[in-house]
Amino acid sequence: MDTRHVGRAAIQAAFEQMLKHQSHYEAEESLPTLLNGDLALTATYPADNSRGRVQVARRQPDGTWLRILHSSGYFV
Repeated sequence: MDTRHVGRAAIQAAFEQMLKHQSHYEAEESLPTLLNGDLALTATYPADNSRGRVQVARRQPDGTWLRILHSSGYFV
């Protein structure tokens, strides 16, 4: 299923729904973060042995990071 959540309100609502179904998630082992200027790619090995998480974040002018893409896709 390819579901997209655009904007802070939509993303917050999606996480609220997710947490209603499962309130505890195991920590996942992180792969090395790849940086290119103000962009970062992060990924994890899946704790549940099914899917990993891939995220892209952009460094903001104040130095914080804002996630701009998240995908729970299959790793090969």
